[in-house]
Amino acid sequence: MAVKIRLKRMGKIRAPYYRIVVADSRTKRDGRVIEEIGKYHPTEEPSFIEVDSDRAQYWLGVGAQPSEQVAAILKLTGDWGRFKGDADAVSTVKTKAPKEAFVADEKKKPVLVPKSDKPAKAEPAEAPAEASDAAETTEA
Repeated sequence: MAVKIRLKRMGKIRAPYYRIVVADSRTKRDGRVIEEIGKYHPTEEPSFIEVDSDRAQYWLGVGAQPSEQVAAILKLTGDWGRFKGDADAVSTVKTKAPKEAFVADEKKKPVLVPKSDKPAKAEPAEAPAEASDAAETTEA
């Protein structure tokens, strides 16, 4: 049985994303697969690439043949170099910069006041307590 590592197309029309899969070479492009070993989202900027290196190394080691597109992805992630014997192969995949935490502008007055900042209606509750204390001191 010839095993291929190839892309399985998913998503909508004009909004594709792919899964990197191991499948029998005779199955349909989006058909039954043996194992999913990664993801590829080409429409994001920069492209999102995620590959399970251990599983990719295993399948390459047992003779699975990558398609041209998957071979290019494996070269980017460094898995192809490691398979060929280059121990120094590193990933050259660009990643998104993490989002910066939102900080409200201190100069502007907030529109909504948090509940903790609103004055509590504790004055009426304190008045009866003071009256009961006063009543106890006058009775004694």
